[in-house]
Amino acid sequence: MKCLLIASESAEVLFHWSDREYRHSIQEKYGASQEEGQGLPAFEDILSTLFAPIIISCSTLEDSYTSFTTENNHIYVLHQFDECLYIAVNGDGEEKEDDLRRKMYVLKKMIEVMFGMVTLSGNLLRRELRPQDTEQRTRLWTYLQGLLDTYSVLRENDQSFLVEAVERLIHPQLCELCIEFLERRLVQQLNSSVERAGEEVLHAFVLVHTKLLAFYSSRNASILTPSDLLALIVMAQNMYPSHIELDDTSPEDVESTSGSGPESFYTPEPSPSSRGSSGSEKAGRGETPVFEFVDPEIQMAEDSLHTLEINPPDSASPRRVFLEVSHKDGLYPMIPHSMYCLSLWPGITLVLLTKIPTSSVAMSVYKYLEDFDKLEKRLHEGHGGPASARSPLNMQDIRTKMDKFIKALGPSDLQSAQLQKVWTEFKNRAFAKGGPGFNKELIPWCKNMKTQLCGVYRQCFLIDSVSADVSQRLSSGLQERAQTMVREKLMDWKDFLLVKSKRNITMVSYLEDFPGLVHFICMDRSTGQMIAPSLSITERTTSELGKGPVANYIKNKVWALVRTTRRYLQKGYSTVTLRDGDFYFCYFLWFENETGYKLQPVDIPVLPDDSPPIGMLACDYYKRLLRYYSKNHKGETVKCYELLTVHLGVIPTEIILQHCRQLASKLWEPSRNLLL
Repeated sequence: MKCLLIASESAEVLFHWSDREYRHSIQEKYGASQEEGQGLPAFEDILSTLFAPIIISCSTLEDSYTSFTTENNHIYVLHQFDECLYIAVNGDGEEKEDDLRRKMYVLKKMIEVMFGMVTLSGNLLRRELRPQDTEQRTRLWTYLQGLLDTYSVLRENDQSFLVEAVERLIHPQLCELCIEFLERRLVQQLNSSVERAGEEVLHAFVLVHTKLLAFYSSRNASILTPSDLLALIVMAQNMYPSHIELDDTSPEDVESTSGSGPESFYTPEPSPSSRGSSGSEKAGRGETPVFEFVDPEIQMAEDSLHTLEINPPDSASPRRVFLEVSHKDGLYPMIPHSMYCLSLWPGITLVLLTKIPTSSVAMSVYKYLEDFDKLEKRLHEGHGGPASARSPLNMQDIRTKMDKFIKALGPSDLQSAQLQKVWTEFKNRAFAKGGPGFNKELIPWCKNMKTQLCGVYRQCFLIDSVSADVSQRLSSGLQERAQTMVREKLMDWKDFLLVKSKRNITMVSYLEDFPGLVHFICMDRSTGQMIAPSLSITERTTSELGKGPVANYIKNKVWALVRTTRRYLQKGYSTVTLRDGDFYFCYFLWFENETGYKLQPVDIPVLPDDSPPIGMLACDYYKRLLRYYSKNHKGETVKCYELLTVHLGVIPTEIILQHCRQLASKLWEPSRNLLL
């Protein structure tokens, strides 16, 4: 019983996702109120009618609510992002308010990665999220729904998405070998080829399921933020999801590769993709697919999202993604890149991120958006307001640069001509003698200029990219050569990597030094990485945690611990210790300098209940926390770490605390782990 939708202020549904139970429940209730013989409307129309009172009240009330619970214990969480209202619903008790809020922020993040600065204009974003063409809308909504499904499965089953940090495969020699290959062979050959159509490979990395085997960035590249990298992993998993039949390898298959006996490896059940049905998986193995039939009236009432047949995208076609870039003159969010996701084998993927030739236009658009936003704030506050002192604007300089920018765009397309028209009117009002000048009358024209700039951005990177996709991308032949090169390099390691991803590190290697330790997760929030022993929860495999139910019990405890510590961190606590039945849980957050010296703790800011979720994917809480702490450590590189441990309750408290100190120092030794 889950639902998530985005609506405009006029109660128009811009996007919706729901599980089967929620859809059938709503359709049954709506159908009962219909007159006999009258068919059900489209599901999105039912949602629009159902949520209209909530949407209208949110847009009209000055102090609107952010969450509420109904009599039947359905939880509703609402958040207004500019002109779009996000509503998340849960009716089965599996998700709390924090979970629903996190899901909304993740969806917003994925939309920003897909549409870039178009998200800064409510009017343009509505047109992108709800295209007039039904087939195009269905394709877009199905893709977004797939991303949400993929994220939900990963968050419930993958520790890296539980704590929102990237997990690397721990094999320093192989990682170093792959990074060297990406740098000296792959990226060098791709960037020297005439078939790259002006694109330049900035980042190349290899994923084994969700774990990072190797990552290489060229010298001209900006650092890829953990938030963007996690979002790209979700997109890669959505394109090539993990399936049991495809990527599970028996222990015997890898004995020759690993040099270990069968007892050293196991093959856990990966999480089933909520998008892939059992029928489709069986059909892939040559068996007869099984179809599920539902009531004819309900089937007819299904929204077009679930009835239209959508062909999967061409794997050779890049996906336009918008990522944060750090430049010598500042940070630029949502700069366009092309993402090539190339499957090497089931479960192993090569991802290439390229810089497109016209990306400088996006940087210019962002600069001007910032300038007009600052000007708008100054006009709201008056010339003598505090904002003018903080951010002085040289409007004559902006005028000269904008004239050059519009001239460089050329009047060839309608959007550039429209920008020219609005800019001319702006100049007549702001700079002409006898004109109104810089006062509050100019505010609507600032807003209009921002809309037109977003329109140019949309024209360049969303509309034109579709029509010019074939000519302005790495050729299919070049992509195939890249696949072949990496396959040949990793051929002997393939089976080993697939098993290694299931059992990256194990508790066996830690039990001798830390008796009584059941599980741990350690995170380096400065680099956005984590280390944790693998959790096996299947019936047919045995690990240090035992078989299925026992391991699943531990897993549920770990997931609950993470939720609990986040609530305490939100309230300003950086240390949590608690006893739960037979277990003793610890959580620590601390800061170090680059030499590894532990820095003095400080009071962590207390956050309101409706603040963005703590994590790194949707909203990088730790980046803000590091910025806050570094104010008193200027000129010093500050790093942030977190450690969660689960011990048996019989272990004395002083021994547990000693374990935590020793474990924290051991995990991030440079000799043990090769970082990004």
